[in-house]
Amino acid sequence: MTAYALGFQEIDRTRIMEVGGKGASLGELSRLEGVHVPEGFCVSTEAFKRILGEAPATAEWLERLSLLKAEDREGLRAVSAELRAVIEGTAIPEDVQEAITRFLSRTGEQVSYAVRSSATAEDLPTASFAGQQDTYLNVIGTAAILTHIRRCWASLFTERAVAYRIQHGFDHRKVHMAVVVQKMVVAQAAGILFTADPVTSNRKVSSIEATFGLGEALVSGLVNADGYKVRNGRITEKTLATTERRNSPVLTAEQIVRLEHLGRRIEAHFGHPQDIEWCLLDDTFYFVQSRPITTLYPIPDVGDGGNHIFVSVGHQQMMTDPMKPLGLSLWQLTAARPMYAAGGRLFVDCMKELASPASRGAMLEMLGRSEPIIRDALETLIARGDFIQPLPSPEPAQGKPGTPPPVHDDPAVVADLIAQSQASIEALKQNIQTKSGMELLDFILEDFQPLRRSLFEPRSFGALMSGMNAASWLNEKMQAWLGEKSAADTLSQSVPNNITSEMGLALLDVADAIRPHPEVVEYLRSARDEGFLEGLAGLEGGQAAHDAISAYLDRFGMRCVGEIDVTRTRWRESPTTLVPLILGNIKAFTPGASRRKFEEGQQEALKKEQELLARLRQLPEGEEKAGETERMIRRLRNFIGYREYPKYGIVNRYFVYRQALLKEAERLVQAHVLQEKEDIYSLSFQELREVVRTNQVDGQLIRQRKDEHERNRKLTPPRVITSDGEIVTGAYKRAGLPAGALVGLAVSSGVVEGRARVLLDMTDAELEEGDILVTPFTDPSWTPLFVSIKGLVTEVGGLMTHGAVIAREYGLPAVVGVEHATRRIQDGQRIRVHGTEGYIEFLP
Repeated sequence: MTAYALGFQEIDRTRIMEVGGKGASLGELSRLEGVHVPEGFCVSTEAFKRILGEAPATAEWLERLSLLKAEDREGLRAVSAELRAVIEGTAIPEDVQEAITRFLSRTGEQVSYAVRSSATAEDLPTASFAGQQDTYLNVIGTAAILTHIRRCWASLFTERAVAYRIQHGFDHRKVHMAVVVQKMVVAQAAGILFTADPVTSNRKVSSIEATFGLGEALVSGLVNADGYKVRNGRITEKTLATTERRNSPVLTAEQIVRLEHLGRRIEAHFGHPQDIEWCLLDDTFYFVQSRPITTLYPIPDVGDGGNHIFVSVGHQQMMTDPMKPLGLSLWQLTAARPMYAAGGRLFVDCMKELASPASRGAMLEMLGRSEPIIRDALETLIARGDFIQPLPSPEPAQGKPGTPPPVHDDPAVVADLIAQSQASIEALKQNIQTKSGMELLDFILEDFQPLRRSLFEPRSFGALMSGMNAASWLNEKMQAWLGEKSAADTLSQSVPNNITSEMGLALLDVADAIRPHPEVVEYLRSARDEGFLEGLAGLEGGQAAHDAISAYLDRFGMRCVGEIDVTRTRWRESPTTLVPLILGNIKAFTPGASRRKFEEGQQEALKKEQELLARLRQLPEGEEKAGETERMIRRLRNFIGYREYPKYGIVNRYFVYRQALLKEAERLVQAHVLQEKEDIYSLSFQELREVVRTNQVDGQLIRQRKDEHERNRKLTPPRVITSDGEIVTGAYKRAGLPAGALVGLAVSSGVVEGRARVLLDMTDAELEEGDILVTPFTDPSWTPLFVSIKGLVTEVGGLMTHGAVIAREYGLPAVVGVEHATRRIQDGQRIRVHGTEGYIEFLP
């Protein structure tokens, strides 16, 4: 027998498809000991389906609605209005009315009720749908209740609810509406309780808002409320909304603590932080709604229950997009220290270093070089003194950890390291060819050992640090001796052995090979990945283009946006990704631009060197200072280019792994183990190894992981998050900036004005001479764009991250770490980038 109405005591979370998210939550709450829920019932989704069946026109309107996009506001408005009119105009069948009035006769027909929408796609852990459907208060009488039930059904198709479902990927035809009918409580006070702080995301801090009377005005934003913060039964913060009519708090201290305790009980039952609506009558709390807080960033799990401070790896790697499980696990296998995944990103735990006075300074110095905002956030946390417990006794000082061995100023060191890396890659390519099945997985696992050894081999680490230390020495001494800021920026232009900057210049050479051949240029405008190179055959100039592109892909085809994630498609696999850049180079440059740009950079660096040495010789002890500076310049130019090579080696190796793993995945598809080879991306390396061993896979797990990845894409990863879930933010400490300026980190000196080109995707690049690139981050794959721009602004980055290094080599003024730059700067807006001082001005 179809149940058109269900009492709260008949409902639990398993019946969400019958009673919707709000109804299921109230059913669960009503079962909890000590938790009071006002009496009521749910009109089930079966009743809603009956209404749709009684009005056949709804099927046609739903079909039209399913074809609309969220941006089509007029279309959404018109179709949703038609659906609402049809539903509100349809009479409720008698048997449905009887089920509703049967419950009303028990609870009382002439009392006030709240009639509230409860859709099957709301109050979910991943999407709250808060405020998307309608609620009606103080509804009295059977006829009025039936009318408002129809209105709730119709509110499933308000314009805002329809747009929300489209944005979150919900099918309108699969979402149904139940209605909660609940006795009103004549509340003396009401409000909202968050069991995690909505501002800081701290899971151990409850946030309470309270106002006298009903809470609907508070939820709707119509009144100010008292605010209380509570942690472990202790009120840590209290803000009173004083008015002319009152100056006393809404809740007593005992009530605040009791409410927090009840909230924790509800949270424990649902297993997730909750957003709870409550009301107070005669010193008893009643709960009228509880839904998951869907905006919290997940916490990395160490598993020991202790305090931890997690710092984002993505902000160091200039790649804050979410990674898939296979990519996460391979990067964890590559890393020198444990990394913890959360929200599709990786984090390192810095608690041990920050708790020890012996290592704290070095850790802050290292992270501060990378991103001053991270350092400021950590210093804020340290200064608070409420989270980091100092180690029982200071560790003995042993000098700066990780101090590299001395490296002679011999460029042959770098050449030897590069040759060693290339030989290792070639050996890997040869040795992996004969491997398959478990032998392949074990081979890759074993290969991580030499990979890690090569990354942290003393000579390699020494070469890296020698270049960076030389840059720091030159900047510090030239500032002190000559008042010259960021001198190393110009001195770093066109250095040898910078594989990433060579990648951008080499694409100019590709453009040179294609430019004389209009037929090839026209082919590129509509080319597709499949048969891309083969399609050049027979075209006038096609062979020259084929050879140039093939040579480029042989050297750089393993790269792509987000290349630290092995699951990302590489340029070799999708060469048309490079086509807009090649066509842009053909249009913007003349033949020989690569050589000219490199030589111009060399001349700028030489000119700056000569200028600095001449000025130093005029100082007291000038010859000695000039000699020391000249040695440091040699060291800088010999070693700073190598900064980019280790990552190139990693990405090379990853591409070899990727090709072999996809070949193995194809075998699993043929064996009907996987549905598609890309399913391996949703498995960690160890899980994939088990699938290969058993020839069995959990298909549901793969589907869940794919859904989780889509949710992760909507999350913004924090730079610093604690094991309590608290997101600790930092700020730049600057004064004297022009009004309205955007502050960031100065990483490449100079000042430039131009048109801002705000890009979220490299493939959307349409750059003109003098443009300034504004983007969330730039990993090495963005380098080919750098030859076409005059300045750089990013939201993420530090002094030694890839964008900064390449900007200095190309002589581009750059400011990185500019919070929300892609939202605050409009595409096409004229801006001035102060790369020496670290800020951006808006121009008229």
